[in-house]
Amino acid sequence: MRVGLGYDSHRLEPGRPLRLGGLEIAAMVGAVGHSDADVVLHALVDALLGAAGLGDIGDWFPDSEPRWRGADSTIFLRETLNRVAAKGFHVRQADIIIVAESPRLGPDKERIRQRLAELLALPTDCVNVKAKTNEGLDAIGRGQAIACYALVALAEPGEHHATQV
Repeated sequence: MRVGLGYDSHRLEPGRPLRLGGLEIAAMVGAVGHSDADVVLHALVDALLGAAGLGDIGDWFPDSEPRWRGADSTIFLRETLNRVAAKGFHVRQADIIIVAESPRLGPDKERIRQRLAELLALPTDCVNVKAKTNEGLDAIGRGQAIACYALVALAEPGEHHATQV
């Protein structure tokens, strides 16, 4: 089994869309970035690439590349999953922590979890989404930024797909 840790953060600005886990989230602010600035999918892509020994998101989808301007980050995830599979790995589990002071994401966690499970082709009990605040500390705590941590487990070639109890 291999594990990978991913992280992403973006500034927030009023009047922009907020996309998390491939879903639009109702909010007064949205993330600023070269693509759609989906911190969840960006952190998840980084975690997958790291677990598979394939570098990071900037290696494959650089913000200097005009074709990624405004891109839907589900494209990044889909292409990354194809690269991971080409090396013989498959995703076993994903654990996500979204850090934002606002909006409060409690009501959206289950929707995000279900969408991620769908995108990863996993049962929902193999995906977890947590929402945390920074208790007023730093740019995230002041509502100026959002961040995400993602941890994934990949099964290596030949490892059983079924979870054993």
